[in-house]
Amino acid sequence: MSFKGRLSFSISMFALMASPAFADERDNDYHRPESADIIVTAPLQRDRMDVLAGTSVLTGAQLTTALRPTIGETIEHTPGVSATSFGPNASRPILRGLQGERVRVLTDGIGSVDVSNTSVDHAVAINPLLAERIEVLRGPEALLYGSAAIGGVVNVIDKRIPRAIPDEPVHVDAILTYGSAANERSGGAALDAPIGGGFVAHLDGSYQKTGNLRIGGYALSPAARAQALASAQLPADPDEEIDFAANAAVKGKLPNSQSETWVAGGGLSYIDGDSHYGIAYSHYDSRYGVPIRFATEPGQEQEAPRIDLVQNRFDARAEIATGGSVIQTIRARLAYAKYRHFELEEDGSVGTAFYNNGFEGRVELVQADHGAWHGATGAQFFIRDFNVVGDEAFLPRNQTQQIGLFTLQQLDYGVVKLEGGLRYEKSWLSANPFEDQPQFPKGSRNFDTLSGSIGASYRVTDDWRLGVNLSRTERAPAAEELFANGPHAGTEAFEIGSPDFKTERSWGLEGVLHGKGPGFTIHASIYHNWFDNFIYDSPDGTLEDGLPVFRYAQAKARFYGAELEATADLAQLGGFAIKADALGDFVHAKITGFGPAPRIPPLRLLGGLSAESARVDGRVEVEWTDKAQRLASFETPTAGYTLVNASLTLRPFADRPETSIVLAAHNIFDVNARRHASYLKDFAPLAGRDFRVTARVGF
Repeated sequence: MSFKGRLSFSISMFALMASPAFADERDNDYHRPESADIIVTAPLQRDRMDVLAGTSVLTGAQLTTALRPTIGETIEHTPGVSATSFGPNASRPILRGLQGERVRVLTDGIGSVDVSNTSVDHAVAINPLLAERIEVLRGPEALLYGSAAIGGVVNVIDKRIPRAIPDEPVHVDAILTYGSAANERSGGAALDAPIGGGFVAHLDGSYQKTGNLRIGGYALSPAARAQALASAQLPADPDEEIDFAANAAVKGKLPNSQSETWVAGGGLSYIDGDSHYGIAYSHYDSRYGVPIRFATEPGQEQEAPRIDLVQNRFDARAEIATGGSVIQTIRARLAYAKYRHFELEEDGSVGTAFYNNGFEGRVELVQADHGAWHGATGAQFFIRDFNVVGDEAFLPRNQTQQIGLFTLQQLDYGVVKLEGGLRYEKSWLSANPFEDQPQFPKGSRNFDTLSGSIGASYRVTDDWRLGVNLSRTERAPAAEELFANGPHAGTEAFEIGSPDFKTERSWGLEGVLHGKGPGFTIHASIYHNWFDNFIYDSPDGTLEDGLPVFRYAQAKARFYGAELEATADLAQLGGFAIKADALGDFVHAKITGFGPAPRIPPLRLLGGLSAESARVDGRVEVEWTDKAQRLASFETPTAGYTLVNASLTLRPFADRPETSIVLAAHNIFDVNARRHASYLKDFAPLAGRDFRVTARVGF
């Protein structure tokens, strides 16, 4: 069946499943954000205290303060989360040391349908400005969204498809932000209006423009700068076009890191009691620079690519409240997106073009509760047609198809809770290079994977719960890992995969502790994962077409780590509650026969002190990141750093807590920090001192 045929068939099936009544379990109050203690991403919404894995939620004032241009930077101050930090415009989340294909980024429960998983220079086509809440979910429940989600899922939830009828003629949410480090000017607005007969219309839009990022020192790390200066002292070579001394002198601003992005969308929902059905369309348009991987030795290439990205996307969502004694709710979600981006040369011409047509859908059948028994079962499918065209194409034309079946079942006896999950997935991957691309393999692979989990929790007291879960997961290799063989200008690397890779398998064990008491909360987890056929990439020390060669390989691997998050009420001073909070995380990863896994975030600790009242909040925090000492082959060391941040939140209207003004200062002491997990850490440090003003209104 052709792609268009599959699309038509799937849309028809979705239409048959939709009925006049559609479920919504959310609060109908548009002026009150849903509690951060409730996890809504998984089929069975529940309190965070009951989840058998580490979870995090950003919503309300906390989300407003954390907002950055990318998803990765927005959530990087949550436990177990780092970011790829490929400059300020392409920063994807890293969860427990895992990134790329092993982390799924969702929008309202379905994939972003872009190519951000294929390379770190590709931005996620989701704008955090329009987010209502962001949830990070790890562990067994993450596998409900695909076997690739072994690291976890990041779900960005918005109101583009309305789920409830506003209690006013028109509801408006708007946000404006200015950030000094990149001269960032951004704004977004969303409008919801009941138009009668149970219908609600939605419109939204956002715009963001930044200049080159201000940094706290030299662009090159000390070692890279010393190498560039040494190269500048070599005898003059008439064929060498790169000024190594000029590269070593780049300071204060990160060249080619500017961006401009605008997004527009609209949706329409029909709502009838506890049910709803809706559709939406959105357009994402961005042009951004990729920081330069400065040459430090003769023979190295040096480019300043820019990316011109466009995505047009259609979404549909339905919740059917059946009221039945077997099936309580039917949930269905669909998305189709047509995506392309051009990697532009310095003269503005198109060097390489990426095209991606993607279609994803899922259906969940939520069971009616029968005593202690709760559960949900569903199916998911995914289709991607992907093509790279140009002289620097590193992948052939390829297609990926997946069908998955999953179930999650729980027995809740109060003191003891049991949970089990199972997912079967069938994947087909094929490479169809053009006749003038003999370097690429041609053919197809298919994989059957079966993943499962079982866990239990014990209520020590009403406010303390211990849990443990055991999981067995299998992941099919991605097309990029199988078929890559060519230069990639965005990452300035020559990438080589292997079409003979086997299924990646792992065992995982995790223990969790959730607790609270008079004036304090604590969430902690420890985990250990054992991998067979773990797929990784690393430089082999050679150059191809003037670019460092990165090869994919398979081996046994072991990942283990811990996460801790805690809050405590310290005192009450007049109308202010003085509170402290802290988080810490670390991950240790080793690949058999290779050594430490590359780009693993080192130990991090963060502590904050805040004063909160009905109208004013103040906060100071210190983030300490250890130096990276466990280095993979050809990996350079990364110095540790300490960042100090402060913020002041004002709520001018007592009856409108969602209306606020946030004044913030980040990296107050202008530290030249580098994130070890970044491919560009030796060439592109994090932002220097950044003063930010954010105004959010809702009415």
